[in-house]
Amino acid sequence: MDVASLAIPEVKIIRPKKFGDHRGFFSETYSKRAFEAAGLDYDFVQDNQSLSAEVGTVRGLHFQLPPFAQDKLVRVVKGAILDVAVDIRKGSPTFGKHVSAVISASDWNQILVPIGFAHGFCTLEPDTEVLYKVTDFYSAEHDRGLLWNDPDLGIDWPVAADKAQLSDKDRKNPRLAELRDWF
Repeated sequence: MDVASLAIPEVKIIRPKKFGDHRGFFSETYSKRAFEAAGLDYDFVQDNQSLSAEVGTVRGLHFQLPPFAQDKLVRVVKGAILDVAVDIRKGSPTFGKHVSAVISASDWNQILVPIGFAHGFCTLEPDTEVLYKVTDFYSAEHDRGLLWNDPDLGIDWPVAADKAQLSDKDRKNPRLAELRDWF
């Protein structure tokens, strides 16, 4: 697999090898051994999947508090997303900064979002399906969010605020300036 760091080096783009022939293809989308050989030591405990029917569906920006904080390995099995990770580690030189990348089924890439980052995405194609692995179990009482379109973040989302498909929960998330020092 190929591993590359984004502008915030803790966030990685991962491209598993894909082997194809006249029948189709085969790929190890995750291998603990290959991750460890690349210096990535994660213990994933849960897989999640989402389907977003409409282009412009925004999910996020989400994170979980310690002791249930989660690293995430995100991939798209159908469609495409603009994936965003915001550094919410107070004291970090990149606090409040974000990185983004297009993750798509056709590019066969993944994004690794570590603990201490709020994570979200916007769908670029209809009927987009996203799979992601996490390193801790979901905990409703530790589930938190950051306002997806907080102007202080400066994220260039591919959808206007009045056209974004959002959950009620995501519409009400706090701005970065209102977050406590959790990480």
